[in-house]
Amino acid sequence: MIFETQRLIVRKLILADLIAFHNLESNPNVLKYATGEIKSFKENEKELNSLIAKYNSINNNFWIYAIVRKLDEEFIGTVALVKDNLDDEIGYRFIEKFWGFGFASEICEALILYCKTIGVKKIVASVVDENIASAKVLEKFNFKTVNKFISDDIQLPETKYELIL
Repeated sequence: MIFETQRLIVRKLILADLIAFHNLESNPNVLKYATGEIKSFKENEKELNSLIAKYNSINNNFWIYAIVRKLDEEFIGTVALVKDNLDDEIGYRFIEKFWGFGFASEICEALILYCKTIGVKKIVASVVDENIASAKVLEKFNFKTVNKFISDDIQLPETKYELIL
């Protein structure tokens, strides 16, 4: 376990997550505002294996973890901690059937606390402007707007937020 909330556990990805990971990463609604294209099952299997291998890589700066419900240990999404140039960037994705239950707020709050405990001084997050729900979560936890831009990858207006810890 990396950290937990009242209802959720964040842990390393495992091969047994493959079907749920594929469900997450192949849903066009999940990826609508995210970097990344819909992948086949085989492509997601390769991606999952790559993410798991990174846990043991020296100088890894790209951590993706599983989010599971405590209730039944069901995989419901992923959380990211990524060193993007000089910034520590956070992100999270949830399987669509788990939207609207407050999990994003719960995981964001716990992620902020976790980053503080590991000595991170500032975190950033970028959100496509159309993704109003995600922007509201960041604003709820006092993230401030620092930049507005058109993303290189998905060509949509985005806002970069930061929070000094």
